[in-house]
Amino acid sequence: MHISEGVLSGPVLLSGGALAAAGTAIGLKKIDYDRIAQVGVLSAAFFVGSLIHVNIGPSSVHLILNGMVGLLLGWGAAPAILIALVLQSLLFQYGGITVLGVNTVIMALPAVICYYVCGPLIRKKTSIAAVGAFAGGFLSVFLSAVLMAAALFFTEKNFWGVAAAVIMAHLPVMAIEGVISVFCISFLKKVHPAILPNYSG
Repeated sequence: MHISEGVLSGPVLLSGGALAAAGTAIGLKKIDYDRIAQVGVLSAAFFVGSLIHVNIGPSSVHLILNGMVGLLLGWGAAPAILIALVLQSLLFQYGGITVLGVNTVIMALPAVICYYVCGPLIRKKTSIAAVGAFAGGFLSVFLSAVLMAAALFFTEKNFWGVAAAVIMAHLPVMAIEGVISVFCISFLKKVHPAILPNYSG
């Protein structure tokens, strides 16, 4: 779900850069430095997720895992995702440096939103936790697709068809990431519940 260089307009690039810088600053301030290793592991998981491609008709999409990163890190998702995107850009030419801010917002903002919306649910000791985990995985990809579509639309209204296609193509990924989130959160609640933010168990 990376937007390549040379596609977006200047105002969209500047807005994305400003929002990404603000989010990263907040994330760095809020990160518990006792959990730096956790941030690194989740950033690596996000990085590797882009290498797992799922064929959708003649094209393919990849896992994003920003929902899991958001559920476990909150605002810390912004710097974690930024670092992974920088490495993806430099090593695999995914996205690019000029669109780094926009791509960070597209993937990190939904992660933070899911932390606040779905995070309280995963802390519960009932089946509601599974619903919250699935919603976190599903909603994060959906919101990322919507933000990507918005970035394209505000650059050029003729991109509307492409924007709609992006959302449709990622519907299977939304469901897959929801299931992955359920398994991961369920596992963590059993073996290491303290890793969940503000876990009250």
